[in-house]
Amino acid sequence: MRDILVVFGDTLRESLLVKLGQLQCHFTWGPQMDIVDLDDVKQRLQDSIIIGGKHQGVPHNHLAYINYLQGNCEEALRDLEEAERRLREIHGDGFERRSIVTHGNRAWLHYHMGQLSKAQSYLDKLEVMCGPLTQGPHVTAMVPEVWGEKGWSLLSSRSQCCEEAKECFARALEEDPDNTEWNMGYATALYRLESISAIPEIPEVSESVRQLRRVLELDPGESVARVMLALRLQEFQQQAEANELVEEALRTSPDSPFVLRYAAKFYRIQHNVDKAIGLLKKALEFTPHSPFLHHQIGICYREKLWALRKNQGSRDPGMEAELINHCKHHFGTAFELKPSFIRAQLDFAGICLMNGESNKAVKIYNILRSLEDVAPDKKQAIELQLGLYEMYHTKSESNAIHHFMEGLKIQRGTKHWKLCCTKLEKIARGQINRNPYNSRAWDILGFLHRKAGKISEAVECYEKALRWDRGNKEYLRALRELRSST
Repeated sequence: MRDILVVFGDTLRESLLVKLGQLQCHFTWGPQMDIVDLDDVKQRLQDSIIIGGKHQGVPHNHLAYINYLQGNCEEALRDLEEAERRLREIHGDGFERRSIVTHGNRAWLHYHMGQLSKAQSYLDKLEVMCGPLTQGPHVTAMVPEVWGEKGWSLLSSRSQCCEEAKECFARALEEDPDNTEWNMGYATALYRLESISAIPEIPEVSESVRQLRRVLELDPGESVARVMLALRLQEFQQQAEANELVEEALRTSPDSPFVLRYAAKFYRIQHNVDKAIGLLKKALEFTPHSPFLHHQIGICYREKLWALRKNQGSRDPGMEAELINHCKHHFGTAFELKPSFIRAQLDFAGICLMNGESNKAVKIYNILRSLEDVAPDKKQAIELQLGLYEMYHTKSESNAIHHFMEGLKIQRGTKHWKLCCTKLEKIARGQINRNPYNSRAWDILGFLHRKAGKISEAVECYEKALRWDRGNKEYLRALRELRSST
């Protein structure tokens, strides 16, 4: 009899697992998100709940999945109960479609807790809800509400998920093109993708500008979209409109931490650093454990430090020491709160170099150099910073060239990629000015021209490199490939 019950239990588990695998929820999206720093994601989700906001998906759902991964199943259940309560409160008649993801998470969580009958009960609910909505498996339905929540969850994970998040919001908008939430999600994904891959040269080409304007057409009161648009227009030197947008956003949403942090960045870029610090400290009152806010405050104090040092006629050692301490405190706090915050560690190392603490900086660089499974944009930032360190502090052009070249190999077209190109060109041209027969310098220039699509200039550089280093196989191969492409 016991054997029969065991077999029955195993069969039930297997049949449940098949259906659970068909669900659209965080337990099936999780592997795609490739979450590395669970504590960081958890903190950001908790901050998002504290801040609130008109458009943020359902952070309680995502938080439940994080708590499950950390072994906190009872806490995960409470998160899902809160998600359901909030969905009923906010969406009323649209609750059922909005709760598809929540019910899927509940089914998975009860399954992992060994509560198979409860897991089955949520699968049954989903069959009733999704049956009329889908031609596929009746336990799931890819309605806009599911695509939208998946998009927000991906945006909450890692920068590598932005492209997939963009596609999710695009799918949601196919069926519901005037939904402000999905339009805002789509705008956010585009904004982040442009920030990673470098901003277009004119606003008419910027997808994020068009999409943020679309959000404001649908909802003129969307202050976060307003200040995001201001930041983007600022990069296109459209200052008058950008200033109006920020002022309006702060006037209508003076206590929104999202508005405060974006507005602070806007004023910092305008060199109104004290105003930026004030806004960031106000935002910090709402989310005191935000590594992002501490990092931004550190950047502001660094701006003040640079300005003080630039004004050589009024050096104030006491003020300089105070600013350095502010920078180190906020950058240090940022990566204490988020150990995977590579940008904050690089900025902390940079302040150490400015303060003559080379040993501390080198220690950080060595740690970062040895990291594995680093996201491409972070890896590129590390290589760029190592190249700058070798170029300006150790005066080793050969080591600097190595790191800049490694940075170029990681991903094309980003801000860091362009900086690596600029620094390599500066080194190569400097070496040629000192010695026109430097074949390696001509090779570097040829490589950069090739990357920029300037074939004739690249051919000319490789010909000069071969003139001073006849028979070099790398130069010969590059020249053959270039000539065959024309």
